[in-house]
Amino acid sequence: MSLFHLLLLALVQGITEFLPVSSSGHLILMPGLTGMQDQGQVLDVAVHLGTLLAVILYFWADVKIAAAGTLRLLQGRVDTQGAFLALCLAIATVPVILVGLALKLSGLDDALRSVAVIGWAMLIFGLVLYWADRTGAEAKTARDWTLRDALVMGLWQAVALIPGTSRSGITITAARQLGYARTDAAKLAMLMSIPTILASGALLGIEVVGTADLQAARDGAIAAAFAFLAALLALSLMMRLLRSVSYTPYVIYRVILGVVLLVYAYS
Repeated sequence: MSLFHLLLLALVQGITEFLPVSSSGHLILMPGLTGMQDQGQVLDVAVHLGTLLAVILYFWADVKIAAAGTLRLLQGRVDTQGAFLALCLAIATVPVILVGLALKLSGLDDALRSVAVIGWAMLIFGLVLYWADRTGAEAKTARDWTLRDALVMGLWQAVALIPGTSRSGITITAARQLGYARTDAAKLAMLMSIPTILASGALLGIEVVGTADLQAARDGAIAAAFAFLAALLALSLMMRLLRSVSYTPYVIYRVILGVVLLVYAYS
């Protein structure tokens, strides 16, 4: 695969993974709209690994607390802030794993990979994000996260398995509807992405074990590095902008892209 293709793939994945605009939707659209070959699962795993490292690095302080808490949680203890955070993250991840497996086993995941589905999801869930952001209170911070809120956000996150929905977008929507401030809603959504990306990456990794050769490994390493840099930059910019700007710019982008895709799909 050419260096340009690898760079384009990494930039698309890295920039859109954490912005509320759907990375999966963009990755599905890219081969059809550009004429380039499908990147395949090896590169999918690579770019997801790159974005995973970016969010871990950006939220390292919280990740370190959750990692230490996970050890206590495995011992059956929920007596520290980290253990409670780890429990919340685990609860929030269960729905997307169960629904993802159901879609995979039933074959419905492939049926959803169409331009029309992505267009409708872009448009509808973009407007839902606008509604939640405009009407949601800003009374809660990330420290106020509860088990109930984690479950609610986890259920919303499972909807993101519909391409075009956006995992970060739908979890931010849920958090804003629950009353979390904009930056805290984004922070919780990003932390929730870590176990979710790990789970999906592990599933894809199992499928590609033994199929990757030296060339694929080289391409994967390049794509992962570019995706890491792009994701880290996009994440940093979004978190800074949210201190003074709402989610409306992302909504406008989603609505425009959704309408364009629907016109394309039905014409």
